[in-house]
Amino acid sequence: MAASAPTPPAPGSSAEGRCGYYVAKKRRFCRMVAAAGKRFCGEHAGGAEEENARKRILCPLDPKHTVYEDQLAKHLKKCNSREKPKPDFFIQDINAGLKDETEIPEQLVPISSLTEEQLENLIKKLKRASEALHDALNDPKNGDSATKHLKQQASILGNIEKLKLLGPRRCFVEFGAGKGKLSHWVDIALKDAEKVHFILVEKVTTRFKVDGKHKRKDSVFERLQIDIQHLCLNKIPVLSREKLPVVGIGKHLCGAATDLALRCLVETYGASFEERNEEPSAKRMKNNKTDEEMNTMAQEGSGNNIPEKWTPVAGIVIALCCHHRCDWRHYVGRDYFRARGLGAVEFHYFQRMSSWATCGMRDTSVDASGVPTGQDDQSDNSEDNDDGGHGATDGHADSLPGCLPVEEKKKIGHLCKLLIDQGRVEYLRGQGFRPALQYYTDPAVSLENVLLTALPSQPSSAEATA
Repeated sequence: MAASAPTPPAPGSSAEGRCGYYVAKKRRFCRMVAAAGKRFCGEHAGGAEEENARKRILCPLDPKHTVYEDQLAKHLKKCNSREKPKPDFFIQDINAGLKDETEIPEQLVPISSLTEEQLENLIKKLKRASEALHDALNDPKNGDSATKHLKQQASILGNIEKLKLLGPRRCFVEFGAGKGKLSHWVDIALKDAEKVHFILVEKVTTRFKVDGKHKRKDSVFERLQIDIQHLCLNKIPVLSREKLPVVGIGKHLCGAATDLALRCLVETYGASFEERNEEPSAKRMKNNKTDEEMNTMAQEGSGNNIPEKWTPVAGIVIALCCHHRCDWRHYVGRDYFRARGLGAVEFHYFQRMSSWATCGMRDTSVDASGVPTGQDDQSDNSEDNDDGGHGATDGHADSLPGCLPVEEKKKIGHLCKLLIDQGRVEYLRGQGFRPALQYYTDPAVSLENVLLTALPSQPSSAEATA
């Protein structure tokens, strides 16, 4: 082996036609194909003495790989990280929400820097705003299906079925799809349902996807790599062509992504049909029929083939998650907050304090500084992902003025979550839906165990008759 290349610690050599560079971390030779007459692949060509004259540099589009400096211009034209043409359903910031950022404070101090009086005032505002809330989460009628299922996806699926959203001739849009397992189980539950489409929305590339394994001819899976913030559903070919009712689903849709998804469904997609007075052919056929024809068809037993009153969004079932990642600019419940004398400042602190409900605090011994010794490290990792760099702040939450007890902080965290979710509920109610919050799984399975569901408030023909 060349002196400039690492020497393997164990005997052996690379396979024929493969790179001769030994990767010490993986304890094996590189498996990339080397060019004809070359000993090393492109990534490790710098280790070959005969190629030392050519300099390799980091790709300006993606520093995870390198390229020859004299071939940079050619590489940029075909690099997989290059900016690709935007699809028709990409509309910049169509679901972003707040356009005027003047009401968003530029600088806010961390919670740990608040005085005891300021913290007490925040908690008083929170409790005052939460007094009028009917905590539907404690309604014994809700969450029945959660006791019958051990896994979250099965429980979510049970709630979808309970809302009678499983059926033919519709499109399920899974937001934050990841591997697509929620849609996978929905497809299995649909069995022989006809003309069912699945649109899986995910902004990053995902490995080990399951949506490509479905072979059922009556279900079509389509994956869109796009941020929900820029997604215009009525520009997607299958929806613009078929005018299918949409069921929005999601499992642990993180923070602001929930608000973006709700606005995408309700305002972007749902409102588009009202503005253009568009309706599917099936609905037009139903409206054009006389009452006598409708009664005759019902008596003949063919009335089941006629859809009930059609709405663009048939329903919404989203498992909520990570309220500390919410953003006032995207939040759909701003009017709800303003009606209670709350604004962007209070929202900022409430969404930060919401992590107290799930940050892994334990009733353990407290040291002199007031920090419990058994705190879960996971909360710090999740908080570090939030913008503003306040991850370490919540880690020292017990050193706040007044030294709130652990149980009290958990209650405050749950109140913050409930208040934020109630704003979403009121938003959906104002948009013509019947929303509800419920527990869908046991806290031992997931601390993020609240499900947001919504159905159109317009009664169907069956309900009207009843």
